[in-house]
This record gives sequence, C-alpha cells and structure tokens, in this order.
Amino acid sequence: MASTTAARTAQSPSQTTEPSKQTRAKSPGKRRHTHNEGIIPLLARAVREVEASAQRGKATPANRTKFQVIALLMREERARVKTEEGIADAERVETLKRLDGIAAILARTAARDTSLITLLEPTASITDATRALKRKMLTQAGIELPAEEPPAEPVAPSVPPELAERQVRPPGIDARMMASPFLAPDLTRTGKPTPVVRLANWELLSPLLKSFEQGGGGSACMALPEPPVPDHLAPRGLELMPHQARFLAAVEEGHRSFLLADEPGLGKTAQSVLAASVAGAYPLLVVVPNVVKMNWAREAERWTPQRRVTVIHGDGQDIDAFADVFVVNYEILDRHLSWISDFGFRGMVVDEAHMIKNVQSQRSRNVLAIAERIRERTPGVSPLLIALTGTPLINDIDDFRAIWRFLGWTDAEKPGPELMARLESNGWTPADSAFYPEARQSVIDMGIVRRRKIDVAADLPAKRVVDLPVELDDEVGRGIREAEQRLAKKLLDRFTATKAGKLGEKLSDEAIIRMICAQELEESNASADGTNVFTMVRQIGQAKAGLAADYAAQLARSVGKVVFFAKHIDVMDRAEAAFAERGLKTISIRGDQTSAFRQEQIDAFNQDPEVSVAVCSLTAAGVGVNLQAASDVVLAELSWTDAEQTQAIDRVHRIGQEEPVTAWRIVAAQTIDAKIAELIDGKAGLAARALDGAEAKREEEDSVQLEALMHVLHRAIREDG
Repeated sequence: MASTTAARTAQSPSQTTEPSKQTRAKSPGKRRHTHNEGIIPLLARAVREVEASAQRGKATPANRTKFQVIALLMREERARVKTEEGIADAERVETLKRLDGIAAILARTAARDTSLITLLEPTASITDATRALKRKMLTQAGIELPAEEPPAEPVAPSVPPELAERQVRPPGIDARMMASPFLAPDLTRTGKPTPVVRLANWELLSPLLKSFEQGGGGSACMALPEPPVPDHLAPRGLELMPHQARFLAAVEEGHRSFLLADEPGLGKTAQSVLAASVAGAYPLLVVVPNVVKMNWAREAERWTPQRRVTVIHGDGQDIDAFADVFVVNYEILDRHLSWISDFGFRGMVVDEAHMIKNVQSQRSRNVLAIAERIRERTPGVSPLLIALTGTPLINDIDDFRAIWRFLGWTDAEKPGPELMARLESNGWTPADSAFYPEARQSVIDMGIVRRRKIDVAADLPAKRVVDLPVELDDEVGRGIREAEQRLAKKLLDRFTATKAGKLGEKLSDEAIIRMICAQELEESNASADGTNVFTMVRQIGQAKAGLAADYAAQLARSVGKVVFFAKHIDVMDRAEAAFAERGLKTISIRGDQTSAFRQEQIDAFNQDPEVSVAVCSLTAAGVGVNLQAASDVVLAELSWTDAEQTQAIDRVHRIGQEEPVTAWRIVAAQTIDAKIAELIDGKAGLAARALDGAEAKREEEDSVQLEALMHVLHRAIREDG
C-alpha cells in the first residue's frame, strides 16, 4: 500500500501547477491555489492507482503508460517550481515536498515491478498513447494547451516538412524512371481481407509481445523447405551452407517478408543478396550502417556478379541510376526520401535492423515511410522485405515493434491484415492461455528465421570467453576504489535513513534496497562528482587501457593477429600509442571514418601480414565487419549488454574462420567491474526466451546497472553490520 506519509505529502495544499513553457499556452490573470486544483492532486491520485496495480502483479500496458506520464509531469513541474520567479519560498518548499511524495511512490512501485524502471530514464521513448494521456491529464488539471500537433507518424507518400528543403535528386534518376516502364506501380486488386470477429475489440500488440517474452515453444524459426540439390543459387566458385540454401528455398516458394535473425557470422548478407535474385526483387534498396556500406556493395557484387551495384554517398552525385542494387546508409537517408519513395523499388533490406527500434526517431520514421511506400506501389505483388539483425532484442521485448512494422506485419496499433487473419483463425483471444503459444507461432510463420551457430554450423570452430583479472594498484586504481566507497556510503546512508523511517516498517530490506538503487540510477545522469556507476565504469576502462594493450601486444607477438575492442576514444588512443611503442603495426576502425577508408583498414588487417592489431570501437566495429584473419579478441572495456559483447566477438567468429576463437575480457579485480562482467554473462536470457525457445525465468530481470548498484549496497550493508 502507499505509505500514509507519502500520500498525505502528495495531497497537501500548494499552488496550481502548469506544464513546461514548451507545452502550454500562457494564461492571463492570476492563478488560484486550492487543495484540489492543479496537476499535483491529479498526479497523487494517479500514482496511487499505478501502485495498486503493481501490488496486484505486473502493471498493465495502460498503467505503464500512466506511470510514464506521471514521471514526465512530475519532472516538468519540479523544474518549473525550482526556476519560475514569483513563487513564494514557502509555497516552493511545500510544492517540492509534495512532488517528493509522488516520486517516492513511483520509486516504490518500480521496486515492485522492475519492468517500470526503464520508463523513468530520460531517454525512454514516448509513445503516442503517452503523449495523448499527458495532454488529457493537463487538460483535467485546468491547464490551457496549444492546439495538438498531428502525430509524427511516417506518412509514406510525402516527405516530412522539416526534411523538404534537404531533398536531393541525383542525376540520372529521372532518366531511369522514364526509361523503365516496369517501375510503374502495380495496381492489381488484392483479395478481400478475412473478417475479424472474435478479436475485433481486443488490444493485440501487447499480448503478441508477451507471447515471445514468456518463451518456450521451441526455436523462433519458421518451417523452411529442404535446400535444392544440387545448389543452383550460388555463383560459380562460391558455395552456400545448408542453412543459407534453405532460406533461399523459402524465397523460391514465394515467401517475401523476413526477420532474418540468424546469429552473427552465419552469412545473412549473402542470403539477402541472393534472395533478391531469386525473387527478382529489382531494383533493390539496401539500408545499412555507414560502417558496412562498402562491404555490402562488395558482397552484392560477389554473390550476384550479373547485377550492377551502386553506393549512394552524400547527395548521390556519382550514383549509377541504372543499377540493380542501391546501397545507402541510415545517416543520409533523410535527404533522399523523395526520389527513393517514388523510384519503384521492388525490394528493401534493412541491415542491423535493431537500429530502428525507437519508432520516434527520424531514422526509424524514414525506414518505415519508405517500406510503406513500396507496399503501396505493389498492392498486387508482395515486395521482398528483409530485416537483418543477429540481435533483434537488445534491452526490451518492445524492440520487436518497429521491425514488425517495417515488414508490414503490424502497424502502430494493431496486427496487419495477414497476421490478423492468422490470429483470428487460431480460435483464441488473449483471455485464453492457449492464445499465447499459438500467437507466437503465428508471428514466427510470418517470416522469422533464427538459426544458432551451434545448430547449423557444426564445422565452425569453437568460441570461448576468458576473463583476465587485473589489479589496479596505481594512483588511478586507488581513486576508483575510493569513488566506489563513496558511492557505497551514499547508498548505505539512504538505506539507513529509510530503514529508520515509516517506510522501514512497511517494506522488507530487499524492497528498500531496490527502491534506493532505482532512485540512484535515475539520478546518475545529474551526478557530476564521479560517484555514479556510469562515470565509475568509464574511469575503470581508462585505468585498464595500458594493461589491456600490454596483453594484446603479447598475444600479437605469440599467436598472430589480434582484434582490440574498446568503448571510448581515449582508451583506443592509449592502446594505439602503446602498440606503436612496441613496433606493432595497427589499423583502426572508428565511428568518424568514411566507408571507403574503413574498408581499406579492414582489408589491410585481413590481407597485410605486417598488420598485427585492429584497434576497434565497440559501437563502430561491433556490427557488419569481417575480421576473421584473427582468432583472438581482447575486450578492454565491458559493455552494458551481452548482445554488444557477442556482436564484437562475432566479427572474428564467423563463416570462413578456421581457428578456435578466444575472447580475452580484461576485468578490474576488486572493483565493480568484476560484478558487471558476471551480470553481463547472465543477461542473454531475453533472446534465449523470445528467439531460441528457452523457458521464462520466474524472477524479473533487472538491468545490469540496477543489479550492479544493488550489489554495491548489499556489500556495504554486510560490511557495516
């Protein structure tokens, strides 16, 4: 139950409040302040409703939305009260006290249902439902709002106004469109949709996601036909692996939309390029991260040598308008929306599709708009749409939403016609437990293809991760341990104070620990004293840089080429300097390089025997890069996700690798670094449940950051008592 103190605090009198200046219109005249007017009483009632929901079990989608809206309005009101002139000091103090009461209930609720914690983060995505409820609550509070702007949905036929002036039209595009009548839209009528009766009034997206989150039911891979014998799909001199040939056999049989989620290193690029050839899906648009643009063009030429490939750079001045395959990177897609939308593409591949998971980002809206336009122009023929990612789920099951929308399986609010027909024919509703395994299989049959290395690449060498503990015994190391002690003391002081208060009488020690750490995690971005977990981990990475470089240099001298991964530029700089001092030739893969230069670096590492070490950014080189000339990887800094770590290692552990792969993970002993390494290893559960058919764990899974903080506090309590 909500604490009496917090509830009374949240209801005490104060002034009527307003949203931030960016979201409201100024009201003339004086404001009146009563006990039951304004936004705070409304927030107090709403937060108790959400808390009650969490006490009954995991929060419903509606209460998750309400939880996020309360947090947003509370932050806006706190900022306004702290900065706005004309508020008496007594009123300011009283209002902040009431907001603290609401914040305490939010934190306690998040401690009960840890899936809510991500909604407290400033970077949490804001859905249309969240925006609508926020406006509704502000209106109920008597606050005037400006006219509502239309939602930022991707309207396919038009370019968003903010991008209109940036549009370019590369030379030759008009000539290509006029010279190619086959690019005209196909206006063939489609069949009548299946009538929806049983599921007409159900909200279905959340149950569909839940069906994957629960896990079980086997691997998330649609039934695939046997590969053709002999292989007639690969060009002369190249050979497909059986799992690749089976995917292409499905394309031959007419399937046209896929989430190709094979584990990294199993040849997804080759499968996609050949799928376009099998389906005759030309012209083909390929949207990729900038780091792999040139490699994609090279792979397309390699696997389909009879097709012309062009790469779009900048404004596209050197484009080959009569090419079959057009490769463009996410970063410049916004200026090419106009002509791409009308060009008449028959197929679209999105590489590293987890990069569009935030449907509110411009990147995601661009991709979704183009895909919708392609579907509109081919109503009688299904276009080839492939989303490629070895890690479709990074942090949350909601990462599926944008990918499903790109493929046309769902829209913003409900399943698409084909998926809806499948669900309707199953005979169940979300009120039935049998709905969930059937719904999961229905989505899988839409085109999810997931194969693991252990299952389909028996000839691929083994992979292992070995931790190398290092002692940070210099001045920097002592400073890090002191910072960790300050963090532990801060958390312990909060725990002791809460334990001695009224909350301590109602909550268990574990609930208090979770609540305090959740609050600390939310406040970490505002902490500048070096005592938050993010700053501490970066300092540990800097302190490990020299030791990690030393070990990588030893490996290079004894076993050959080595790939060195780090998160931060300063760590990469120190490592490169250390390698140079030892006479080791290096290449570097970073985020600020051109595609052509990056490909030159990759080729030099794979082909030049004089190059010993590839110094790589985890974010820039962690996807779509082939570095299989090495079989040893040094991870100088830890990632926050198992997916990012796996992606990095799989730059080496992939088809074509002939040696067993070892990843040497440098871990700072006797620091929080060691605990984070342990937590990362336990965080592969989401993909295992949703994609590989593992059973769901009974306990809720917390973020690595939250669990690391809880570990620090648990240890401080033990040492104190």
